[in-house]
Amino acid sequence: MEAPHPMDRLVCGDVGFGKTEIAIRAAFKAVANGKQAAVLVPTTILALQHYKTFSGRLKEFPCTVDYINRFKTPKQIKETLERLAEGKVDIIIGTHRLLSKDVKFKDLGIMIIDEEQKFGVAAKEKLKALRVNVDTLTLTATPIPRTLHFSLMGARDLSIMSTPPPNRQAVNTELHVFNDKLIQEAVQFELDRGGQVFFIHNRVNDLQQLGGLIQKLVPKARIGIAHGQLDGDQLEDVMLDFINGEKDVLVATTIIEAGLDIPNANTIIINHAHMFGLSDLHQMRGRVGRSNKKAFCYLLSLPLSTLTNEARKRLSAIEEFSDLGSGFNIAMRDLDIRGSGNLLGGEQSGFIAEIGFEMYNKILDEAIQELKDAEFKDLFKDEPQRAFVNFTQVDTDLELHIPDDYVTSITERYNLYTELSKLETEAELQTFEQALKDRFGPVPTPV
Repeated sequence: MEAPHPMDRLVCGDVGFGKTEIAIRAAFKAVANGKQAAVLVPTTILALQHYKTFSGRLKEFPCTVDYINRFKTPKQIKETLERLAEGKVDIIIGTHRLLSKDVKFKDLGIMIIDEEQKFGVAAKEKLKALRVNVDTLTLTATPIPRTLHFSLMGARDLSIMSTPPPNRQAVNTELHVFNDKLIQEAVQFELDRGGQVFFIHNRVNDLQQLGGLIQKLVPKARIGIAHGQLDGDQLEDVMLDFINGEKDVLVATTIIEAGLDIPNANTIIINHAHMFGLSDLHQMRGRVGRSNKKAFCYLLSLPLSTLTNEARKRLSAIEEFSDLGSGFNIAMRDLDIRGSGNLLGGEQSGFIAEIGFEMYNKILDEAIQELKDAEFKDLFKDEPQRAFVNFTQVDTDLELHIPDDYVTSITERYNLYTELSKLETEAELQTFEQALKDRFGPVPTPV
């Protein structure tokens, strides 16, 4: 934040690793320097929760925190926006509503985007227009392929939070078909140890029926139902009842998915898990295991044999990566399964088929580096300069290739060609040649 140019940093920390704490400190630093901070979140519930967290954390300091979401009346929102424009609100928390034209800041210093993977490209482009000279901090547990790829490539700064808070345990993740007995045992076990349960089902029409089923299986359970079609007041009441421990089981849609923090809820059952994306599953699993108790996540899906290949890959990835800090691995696997999207256009996943993925990356990397060395030299003066040679065509009668009898495996030859194309210095070339000698013997003339 103290650099001479605006910050654009992606913080990739797993669910429950303390990204909100970083957001609070970054916002406070901006406010301490006389600026305003905006925190953009994907859901109304998360806006309310962040408001409580920020207010509680900063109550000892002369710092005004407010929020806008649909739980507030138009009159209350208008008052908040007027105070924001006058500079009487230091930190504003809100959903997409913050991107509206009528939201004016007196002096915005930092824009914090929580759960970046929940926003579409259009919302992100609006943000870019807002934040030309503003520091940007983006927080996510599982960046979407396009964002992750931008960061890995160096177009954005990337920080990874890899250490969990003390005494945090990994969530035990199991894959099953829908089963009344399993649901009964899982809910009963959690209630017996004084905890609470999330039951996720993403069809509003069936929620009442599922709530009734759980009531029948576990008669003593107090059940709440939450979804986005409820009135603001009703939804707020249900959520607050659950947060305050007055409800044992929350049957809900994915409205609870991002950022909700209820340490006493340590079992989550996700119905039709095969219908969700990798990031969604990981986010929902992150709603539990936020204290020092062992937490459980049950994924209920159709039999694996009936699922598409991609759905099977997603479910096996979420089951495989259940350790603490596995969000980054999940994002990398997502990049593998879905491809990195159109980095200069709107699609956030998908393959760049025309010129090949690696070639595209190479060209893009060189273009970024050339801009750093030329037009933006002042901003990146601390980085070492790299000289690029434009592609040169050489006509020759010499044979230039790796012969079949020197490296017999076609896959191995392809890998070596790829490695060779990435070399940039004389020293790297010599190291490559030495490695060839060690593995395959004396290097033949065509090489």
